[in-house]
Amino acid sequence: MSLVIASQFEPGFNDGLRALPFEPTVIDLSDERPWEAANDADILLVRPSLAWRENRGLARPASWPGRLRWIYSGSVGVDFYPQWLLDAPLVSCGRGVASEEIADYVISAIYHYAKDLEAVRARSLAEWRQAPLGRVAGSTVGIIGLGAIGEAVARRALALGARVTATRRRPLPSGVDGVELLDDLRGVVASADHLILALPATTATRNLIDDELLALAKPGAHLINIARGSVIDQEALIRALDAGHLGFATLDVTEPEPLPADHPLWTHPKVRLTPHVSSNYTLVRDALFEKVAANLDRFARGEVPLDLVDRQAGY
Repeated sequence: MSLVIASQFEPGFNDGLRALPFEPTVIDLSDERPWEAANDADILLVRPSLAWRENRGLARPASWPGRLRWIYSGSVGVDFYPQWLLDAPLVSCGRGVASEEIADYVISAIYHYAKDLEAVRARSLAEWRQAPLGRVAGSTVGIIGLGAIGEAVARRALALGARVTATRRRPLPSGVDGVELLDDLRGVVASADHLILALPATTATRNLIDDELLALAKPGAHLINIARGSVIDQEALIRALDAGHLGFATLDVTEPEPLPADHPLWTHPKVRLTPHVSSNYTLVRDALFEKVAANLDRFARGEVPLDLVDRQAGY
């Protein structure tokens, strides 16, 4: 009997799964109640759709996890799902798929702040005047969360001549030569001209970046959040910007998403807000398919899948 895969991904993605050598049976799922496929499939491929996000507080279904042997999330973070999703025998994620794209976004944001060419653009003779530009080489890029995304940022920043400081929860050596790993995230915040938030969203990291930490930032420092909106106290962020503890913030994520129409972050003069686009979702689809297909092949051969989620840590 072939493996049965219930997938939330688009028809073309699912057609590719059907063509895999081990010939799985693939069920195309609607986005309405994807968890109801638990009794029909061995593997559930999910993405953080509105159905999951709006039902994070849903009580665990009586039959969950049903016959499921493995849940595979196309996203890196699993914070968009109900906690009971992790009760499946195996849960893995799309770790590393979009790291390079997100790192490019971060470097673009760094240059946009340091070398704001639009601000010095001359449209007439009257605007032809000298103005100082910031530097990237010689600056310090601080990274909180040195996982796949953080390391991709670090490689780029070091190549540009920046110093890189970083901290991570797990006491592992950096995979990037030249990164200064610090034990305390306070040291990373205090060192950074550009502070990158790339940590996972868990109960332990909720509002981790607060008034106390932001008060340590260099005046004029630039905060870039490509993690989750929940890792930063957004009211504290506004206070830090208004008080000059921070010079600017680039936010690709907020809490909630999108923000209420009257939220001050929409129009704050020291904030650039983008609609969670740093992963370049459509462009990483091929990379995601290759990763999913390779992991499914491992599972079909009786091997343990890669990129498993740590239930205790929540990522």
